[in-house]
Amino acid sequence: MPVFALTPLAWTALRLGMVAAVAVYASRRASNPKDVAHERVLDGLPEGVSGHSHSAAAERAVHGAARFRRVFRLPKGAIEVDASGLGRVRLRRVA
Repeated sequence: MPVFALTPLAWTALRLGMVAAVAVYASRRASNPKDVAHERVLDGLPEGVSGHSHSAAAERAVHGAARFRRVFRLPKGAIEVDASGLGRVRLRRVA
């Protein structure tokens, strides 16, 4: 009978150990410094969505940029959300 009583405890300990291992891994992974040049480019984007296309002899491409920046006022303070991104879609003929 004691073997069956330890089984739920063992699964709980294993589950908590895995959660702790993932938390340690994530905290070490998140401590890397950000690239300043990339941050400056994203901070320099205008707010809104923009895009342009161009065609060359061998390919066509569409480049796009977007930035969303809002401040949400809460009873205990405010939260600023700043989301920005760059993208490209390229089409080429492959023979």
